[in-house]
Amino acid sequence: MLEKAKKQSGAMSRDERELNYMPGFGNDFETEGLPGALPQGQNSPQKCEYGLYAEQLSGSPFTAPRGTNERSWLYRIRPSVRHTGRFKKIDYPHWKTAPHIAEHSLALGQLRWSPLPAPSEKLNFLEGIRTMTTAGDVLTQTGMAAHTYAFNADMVDDYFFNADGELLIVPQTGAIRVFTELGKMDVEPSEICLVPRGTMFKVTRLSEEKVWRGYICENYGAKFTLPDRGPIGANCLANPRDFKTPVAAYEDKEMPCHVHVKWCGSFHVTEIGHSPLDVIAWHGNYAPYKYDLKTFSPVGAILFDHPDPSIFTVLTAPSGEAGTANVDFVIFPPRWLVAEHTFRPPWYHRNIMSEFMGLILGRYDAKEEGFVPGGMSLHNMMLAHGPDASGFEKASNGELKPVKLDNTMAFMFETRFPQQLTKFAAELETLQDDYIDCWAGLERKFDGTPGIK
Repeated sequence: MLEKAKKQSGAMSRDERELNYMPGFGNDFETEGLPGALPQGQNSPQKCEYGLYAEQLSGSPFTAPRGTNERSWLYRIRPSVRHTGRFKKIDYPHWKTAPHIAEHSLALGQLRWSPLPAPSEKLNFLEGIRTMTTAGDVLTQTGMAAHTYAFNADMVDDYFFNADGELLIVPQTGAIRVFTELGKMDVEPSEICLVPRGTMFKVTRLSEEKVWRGYICENYGAKFTLPDRGPIGANCLANPRDFKTPVAAYEDKEMPCHVHVKWCGSFHVTEIGHSPLDVIAWHGNYAPYKYDLKTFSPVGAILFDHPDPSIFTVLTAPSGEAGTANVDFVIFPPRWLVAEHTFRPPWYHRNIMSEFMGLILGRYDAKEEGFVPGGMSLHNMMLAHGPDASGFEKASNGELKPVKLDNTMAFMFETRFPQQLTKFAAELETLQDDYIDCWAGLERKFDGTPGIK
């Protein structure tokens, strides 16, 4: 799987997209890009095959319990100490990190945005990231940040790793290739991928688009894992076999390259004379993965009432408090609604959790208009929200026959922490000043007469 890297002038051709993956969530994998590159029976031989260097990448403390201990052994052309030189500080002014209290004049409220505009200049994935909210404290490894991205150029000789947290990438328009140290992932809208903390990668374009746009959850805390199913049992929701980890792939490239690093909220760059994506073989359980949201098997009410939306949790990053997530990644996929004598959309509620929501495609069933693909909304803790007025009337008066919600995919980054709005988000031109008016038509119906609805 030797890849002689070349500059990308546009989207990749179809024959360059044939990638292989290994199925399973949290498995212990092994893969090699050259035969015999992976040592057998030990991790660190005196001399590795092909003149490679052995190196361990740890995603947990060495003494973490077996169930949460994560590490992978990498066999690479150069050790990572050669992938850094003398760093210099740089600035990505639109990427913010918690704790962050932005200076803006926007008052508290329920907020919604139309899609991020297409960039007017050439931007790669890294340059196109814009932070919408931050929560918690990166220095204590708690909380998260919600970002959106829009870019139109490849990362060719630029590489990045994030020491502050793992990155959950959610494309909305435009297929992308995420080339990591441990292999390549092709990710399309309605798929997601996760790049672990500290893992080197770059992003290039696959499809023909005007703009490649999507969302990112930067998780500072404990890694994302699958939620416990409880009474649901062994099946449904996100099944482990549908998560795909890439096989080993590497670049053998000798030319000036730049490595960008995010560390405790600051950014640094160093120049090296080769690609850092030089892992020929690896084994372990600390690895990137992708997941097709269309394989999520939803469960729901088959008689009456609307269950808690937690039943749509794909991934959860636990906190130190049982049942209270540092971050949940929740989706609202196509599904059947069959509940009798029930208001079927999500109910009105106030929540101790804070919800950042995005729409990948279609329409969200609690909003009849205004929430469009590529859009975003923020309902911070204890701020009331729910169906808009037209959605309420439609759900209250419609015939309760089985209905298929189709051609839809919404998601939510939900956290136990309040999400602080950035100055960029507060002043973004696509902020919908009239969002609060979507509930204005919810008029008083009570008149004290029994049996009147």
